[in-house]
Amino acid sequence: MKIVDKALKSAGAPVFICDVSPPRGADPGLLEPLRGLDADFLSMAYNPGRSVRVNSVSAAHWLQRETGAEVAFTIATRDMNRVAIQSLLLGAELLGLENVIIVRGDDFTPRELSTVRDVHDFTPTALIRAIGAMNEGVDHRGLRLRGPTNLCVGATIDLGRGIEREARLTHAKAEAGAQFFISQPTFDAEMPVRFMERYASLYGNLGPPMFFGVPVMAPGSLALGDVPPRVTDDLAAGRPGADIAAQLVGELTDAGFRTFYLVPPILRAGRRDYDAAREVLARFV
Repeated sequence: MKIVDKALKSAGAPVFICDVSPPRGADPGLLEPLRGLDADFLSMAYNPGRSVRVNSVSAAHWLQRETGAEVAFTIATRDMNRVAIQSLLLGAELLGLENVIIVRGDDFTPRELSTVRDVHDFTPTALIRAIGAMNEGVDHRGLRLRGPTNLCVGATIDLGRGIEREARLTHAKAEAGAQFFISQPTFDAEMPVRFMERYASLYGNLGPPMFFGVPVMAPGSLALGDVPPRVTDDLAAGRPGADIAAQLVGELTDAGFRTFYLVPPILRAGRRDYDAAREVLARFV
């Protein structure tokens, strides 16, 4: 199922995309903890931590085939040229994957650049536009494919970089053909409200659905952004991270939002606490 179709047909029910990580090894047992993670879609990340991991397309396909989950996969423009990216997308089409999320990818550190090089042959916006062309049967050279793809393409935004900037970027990606958006997680339920109001004032109502990021924290987990003192204090006092996340989902629901991007705790060495995500989902799904 395509993410945009699920969002548009949900009839007001909440829709959750849950972020998951590919393993640092090819043992299928490493993906078993994802069974029974009852989100509407499981979104396979792309090389978290810039580390060597199972390719997101392969991992998403295994997950879909072995568990029946609806999936998405992420790819970054950082690591592949145009031929490699579009060949990978054709492979995803062959495997029956429908949902792709485009990111730029975190920059390599100076130390990492001693052993690896970035590419950025596409910008994320340009790749979104190129996928639209692939859906019409045309590759990056303007040559006809033997058949069109049928990919639902999503884009990302980060409200922590400024609402004005992200509103402009969102509009550019929507104009390029993005069919849904996910935002980096935030603990501030007012920020999505301010973003949507500012976007509407500039461009009118945003057409594609926006899945607002909801972080699930645990003591010692990695934070993808600033963590307010009230959250760290609650965690230190023993309040479960799932309870804090569920409260944020409730606040966003009260503000009129129904589509969410849930980010389970990221622990040491890239491990994930999917049980905490299950606790959140159990309250809403």
